[in-house]
Amino acid sequence: MRKLAVISFVFILAACSTNKNIPEGRYLLDSYQIKHDTKNATADLEDFVRQQPNTSLPLLGKVRLGIYNMAGQDTSKWINRTIQKLGQAPVLYSASQTIMSQNQLKKQLNNQGYLNAEADTILRVKGKKISVTYNLKGGIPYRVRNYTHQIGDTAMARIMGKIPIEPLLKKGDMFDMGMLEEERLRINTIMRNVGYSTFSKEYVYFRADTTLNSHEVDLYLDIYPNKDSLPYPRYKLNNITIISGINSVDNISGSGGQINTNRWFYRNADTTDYYGTKIIRGRNKFLRNSAVLRNNYLKKGAYYSDYNITRTYEAYTNMEAIKQVNITTQPSPEDSTHLLDATIILLPANAHWFKAGLDGTNTAGDIGIAPSVSYQHQNLFNGSEQLSIKLKGAYEFIAGDKSGDVMNSNFYEYGIETGLTFPQFLFPWLKKSWREQPSASTRFTVGLNNQHRQEYTRQFFNLGVNYSWNTYKNRLRHGLDLLDVNYIRMPWVSDYFQENYLDSTNNVLLRESYSDKLVARTAYTVTLVNGRRFTGLYPTYSLRMSVEVAGALPRLATTIGGAKENEFGEKMILGVAYAEYVKGSVDYAHTFYFSKKHSMAYHLGLGLAQPYGNSGILPFERRFFSGGANSVRGWSTRSLGPGSYKRQGSSDFVNQAGDMKLELSIENRMKVTDLFEFAQFIDAGNIWTLIDYEEQPGGQFNFKSFYKEIGVSYGIGLRLDLSFLLLRFDAGMKAYDPGRDQSDRFILFKPRLNNMAWHFGIGYPF
Repeated sequence: MRKLAVISFVFILAACSTNKNIPEGRYLLDSYQIKHDTKNATADLEDFVRQQPNTSLPLLGKVRLGIYNMAGQDTSKWINRTIQKLGQAPVLYSASQTIMSQNQLKKQLNNQGYLNAEADTILRVKGKKISVTYNLKGGIPYRVRNYTHQIGDTAMARIMGKIPIEPLLKKGDMFDMGMLEEERLRINTIMRNVGYSTFSKEYVYFRADTTLNSHEVDLYLDIYPNKDSLPYPRYKLNNITIISGINSVDNISGSGGQINTNRWFYRNADTTDYYGTKIIRGRNKFLRNSAVLRNNYLKKGAYYSDYNITRTYEAYTNMEAIKQVNITTQPSPEDSTHLLDATIILLPANAHWFKAGLDGTNTAGDIGIAPSVSYQHQNLFNGSEQLSIKLKGAYEFIAGDKSGDVMNSNFYEYGIETGLTFPQFLFPWLKKSWREQPSASTRFTVGLNNQHRQEYTRQFFNLGVNYSWNTYKNRLRHGLDLLDVNYIRMPWVSDYFQENYLDSTNNVLLRESYSDKLVARTAYTVTLVNGRRFTGLYPTYSLRMSVEVAGALPRLATTIGGAKENEFGEKMILGVAYAEYVKGSVDYAHTFYFSKKHSMAYHLGLGLAQPYGNSGILPFERRFFSGGANSVRGWSTRSLGPGSYKRQGSSDFVNQAGDMKLELSIENRMKVTDLFEFAQFIDAGNIWTLIDYEEQPGGQFNFKSFYKEIGVSYGIGLRLDLSFLLLRFDAGMKAYDPGRDQSDRFILFKPRLNNMAWHFGIGYPF
């Protein structure tokens, strides 16, 4: 009844007269639309409409306007002022604002190459409301016929002739002012990376010949001459000074980054000439000279370069031991041939970092808590090495009957995770330039986790060596798990669990899930993201590919030294069976921007894994799952598939796993305010097994019929954009359920609560 009352109240507000408080002779701006015939227009034309209606959502706009109209006109009363603040004042139509919008829209079309554009407005009045239609006719656009450089400065002209970067403007492109601005930025970037530190894009200009009578333009780029008629100065770097370990910004005086040498830090400062770079280190011996120099791209004798300064900023900022970086350049006192001195100041972060946390969990209605305590040392060996130690625990309260079912008993777990990260490659035989590249890191990890249930005790031990680095202007991100060893064992099993689960069934999936196993894997992952956006509406994409192989090292060891076999015919190393499999996956996501408030994204995910040799089935932790906040959102986490398999009871996680995965999603995103965003989505996908397991009937992949087993769901979402964090709430409804009988799978028009799943996530799903 309360929900019904709230809904009724909202509709009463929406039904309130929106014409109230409209002065005589004025009109409420009800809506507007833009009609145009410019297929090649790329800018967000809505940005140039000066006067917007109350809100982009009609119902919400009426509700807020209704709240405002509920208030009295006497603003001396606090109640009226309070109600008005909760609502939204009516937007009254302004003829002058409309004319300005019309002119701005026409000008924008001109800027995009429609030099003969025409703009008009159509007004529709209904009672006290008015709607505005902006009618735009672009005509035939002007396009670039020829684009050439005619730079008077001979040194700059010679440089531009040697630069291999293609110009943004080519024959046939629209005569777009936005692209001309991008071309100016490109020239500015080039010049500021080859020594012209005082260069500005304002020095670049274009001459356009539009008198060809064919809607074509001959375009010429030139650079204004220097004010003193001399060539623009081209600078080289001279003295490089790095001041490492200042513990306070108070030690920096003046906007030029000059150092106050009277501070205590410099009383016993150590100044070293290290490979041509002066390094000043104070009492705290903050960073080793090698670590400081390794991340510096500014070299004596090299031409000034914005790119190298940016790379230096990024390299130092990525070092967790550094809190802040300041880089300044100034004319060198030795300047006779345009020399610059550079000063780099490195401020240390706190070396020790502690964190305590308490997380709440809710798994299918089962409530749990997970406390943790973490410690991190961010500069262990004075080279920004990171040591991390995390103690964690968890306790889950299982609801319902606790009559002996393995899934119906409370359990707890605890463990420790340790890691040591070095900001370079630690690997023999690598050349120094590759080993010490700033984006490289090496991480060693060791962990132990104990899981205690009423039926058994289970232990997980892991050990790993991981390398990561970036290439191709940081667009390609690489990760190599050179060695990732996971050892799973069950040191204790209750008689009840042994007799009723492990001994009384031939379920190979259940046996695999609860058997001692050694998984020694090597994996490589690469992620590609697109580069710089040329406009605010430029699409974004990401491509992630990974491949992993398990069992190579144990296979080599058992081949050389021989191996015993267990009762299932699996070879063992150190008394434990090891897994062998290959696994690969591909994920692609692409986002299109129709406007600053409207975008559409789609996602494609593929995965395939094949056990071989010593394994007849993949380890449970390495199998594929479907359903969840980042998967097919009409199903709860890990509850879809495989294939047309019918779920057995509420807890059937062992059987709902597969060797192959396919997912496709499309999502329409609409920004309502800076804080809120609505989304509508359609997800499709499933998992399959490559082997016909008796325990998973209907789960095997069949090329002739797999399309009949693709689950489909649809739903809506609300996103809360906090700028630094995006919180996501999604509700998905099943539309096609392959887990039902063939004749009852299409349930699009049978919406029920038990066909819906609710999800909470952080960040976009793709």
